[in-house]
Amino acid sequence: MGRTGIREAYTTGQGSITMRGVAQIETLQQRGRPEREAIIITQLPYQTNKAALIEKIAEMVNDKRIEGISDIRDESDRQGMRIVVELRRDAYPRVVLNNLYKQTPLQTNFGANMLALVNSRPERLTLKRYLEVFLEFRVETIRRRTEYELRKAQERDHLLQGLLIALDNLDAIISLIRHAADTPTAKQELIDRFELSEVQADAILQMQLRRLTALEAHKIQAEHEELQNVIADLQDILARRERILEIIETEALELKERHGSPRRTEIEHTEGELEDTDLIANEKAIILLTEQGYIKRMPVNTFDAQNRATRGKSGAKMKEDDGIDHFLSCCDHDSILFFSDRGVVYCLKAYQIPVASRTARGVPMVQMLPIPKQERITSIVAVSEFSDDDYLVMLTKGGYIKKTELSAFSNIRANGLIAISLGEGDELRWVRLAKVDDSIIIGSRQGMAIHFRTDHKQLRPLGRATRGVKAMKLGKKDELISMDILPSAIVSSIAESEETEIEDEEILETETEETTVENNQELAIMVITAGGYGKRVPVSQFRLQNRAGKGIIATKFKQHLASDEVVGLQVVNQDDELMLITSRGIIIRQTVNAIPTQSRSATGVRVQRLDDEDAIAAVAIVPTSDEEAEVEAETETEVEVEAKVEDSEE
Repeated sequence: MGRTGIREAYTTGQGSITMRGVAQIETLQQRGRPEREAIIITQLPYQTNKAALIEKIAEMVNDKRIEGISDIRDESDRQGMRIVVELRRDAYPRVVLNNLYKQTPLQTNFGANMLALVNSRPERLTLKRYLEVFLEFRVETIRRRTEYELRKAQERDHLLQGLLIALDNLDAIISLIRHAADTPTAKQELIDRFELSEVQADAILQMQLRRLTALEAHKIQAEHEELQNVIADLQDILARRERILEIIETEALELKERHGSPRRTEIEHTEGELEDTDLIANEKAIILLTEQGYIKRMPVNTFDAQNRATRGKSGAKMKEDDGIDHFLSCCDHDSILFFSDRGVVYCLKAYQIPVASRTARGVPMVQMLPIPKQERITSIVAVSEFSDDDYLVMLTKGGYIKKTELSAFSNIRANGLIAISLGEGDELRWVRLAKVDDSIIIGSRQGMAIHFRTDHKQLRPLGRATRGVKAMKLGKKDELISMDILPSAIVSSIAESEETEIEDEEILETETEETTVENNQELAIMVITAGGYGKRVPVSQFRLQNRAGKGIIATKFKQHLASDEVVGLQVVNQDDELMLITSRGIIIRQTVNAIPTQSRSATGVRVQRLDDEDAIAAVAIVPTSDEEAEVEAETETEVEVEAKVEDSEE
């Protein structure tokens, strides 16, 4: 697993190699039983005992250290190994498998210590040094082998030269041997008369009579000539190092061809060390943060979609003087950025926030982050990846706005990081993710909205420790309540459709108060009021303006709710789901399609039935999966029918 351990072993002489067994996730189809997911283990790391592994897994399941396993059995036979780990229906196979890798010998580390004897002394070698030492050894080996072969060839050729001399002087040598008194006398006379060496003289005296034939004489001559060529070649090898290196290469290739076999162990590019995210399923979740600083995480499926204008479910057990401050939908692997009113940003992984039930209060925020008592979280943002193409757009209570590259927040210290510089009495309130071609829509509590681009002309990127520029001109007793981002494709379509500029007051005079607008665009602006009313407004009705303007009217309020105000102004998709939470912690989840599309001057329809002295405090959008979107497109649910009936009555 991975190449880091191999690289360390090769570059330093020491390393840890991670070995992982081979396992696949399969669907078991058993007669009379429903389909079940199972992990099939077919190979184990070196030195891992199969029986001990099964016993270890069973022990950890009994101790509840690994969850999601319903059965484990050994189905190995002569065809090969097969360990079946059957999973429960609610288990996530990949998460269970990662836990097996993490906590059992199914994944094992092997230490690499590249120790060798160099000149009879132990030495830890890097790969380069290993190859150098081995190459020096092979050069020396081939040199000594060649010297030995050369010496043997020269000795043999020396004998052959003596035999050739004897064949050329055969009659004289025979006569000399016949008249000699004994063998030593004959040997000495051969040396003196024919200038032979003792070795050559002995070879002549020991030569058999059959070697005197013409055929044998020809063989001796041929062998002598061949040995002359061999001797010349061996001498050339000793004289030229490149010849020795060629021999090393040739012999290495011969060894590879003779003994080489295909690699059995695969090297995967992923690193062997498992991160926490590998052990946690990346499920959709919602995060709640109360005014008194209690935070918790709940799976989205805790709340089923309900009819519009119903009461909803309790989402948190609230204190009497507490209320919901922030409400966010995300995934468990996301990084959650917490922005405080002082302009400081903190970071937690979503899965680090404890999961709690609907009625639980949560855990104090001070236990999760080092936030001073006088500091308050004013915005939370979910980030899946810190890319250079994304920006964080920040808006303060005083109406100052700026954008900063998201990559500037990729490494946030434990005690936080300065995100924006604030003026005296100002607070950081809203932070959103955006791209350079997107646009921003900002809403005020009294129902005004302004829409302008995020390009460098309207909003140039600034560093972290900067203040920003003015975003919107507010009326008396009005304040900003929301900011959201529109994608670039929608912005382009709006810009193309704008042919002339018309005063907002003239448009509103010609519009009826409760006009339902036909809109074919998937995106719309969702406006939610504290009194429980909401509507979708076509994005095209919010024309692009210059920054720092007064804006245009986004909604009107019901006459019987004189004190009503806007609490949420967000960009929604027709396939999204909406989650509303009241100040008393009541949560309702409903489809965006259940809320009709109306004009800017309309007052909307009831989206949640509120108790006395209760009000909607926060809004969050939960994107639906592709499968859910297809089901919603095929059939019209009872929720939509009831909503249409109520709209016609209103």
